[in-house]
Amino acid sequence: MSGFREPGFSDRQKAAQDARKNLLNKFKSQPGPDDPAVAAKRAEREALAAKRAEAKAAREVEKAEQKRRDEEAAVLEAARIAREAEEAAAKLAEAEADQKAKRDARYAARKAKRK
Repeated sequence: MSGFREPGFSDRQKAAQDARKNLLNKFKSQPGPDDPAVAAKRAEREALAAKRAEAKAAREVEKAEQKRRDEEAAVLEAARIAREAEEAAAKLAEAEADQKAKRDARYAARKAKRK
């Protein structure tokens, strides 16, 4: 069995030349831009991009609609809270007026009792 042989300059030069040839052959073997397979792939990518753009637009529309619904719900909730606050204030005022009327009636009864 022979040992390892150190590659010389000419061997390295030939290996580099072979690598360049292989790379050039690989590049030349690829289909050109006018090839039907390349055109079909390009059309497929464009269709996919159009579908993605359409889906994105639909998501944006849905997001805007959801935001509008959330804002409407917030307005309705604020109106409900304001209405409840007004009702509570009205009840409190009514209760105070009722208490005052009862107090005034007791006071008048006491005054009438003394006369």
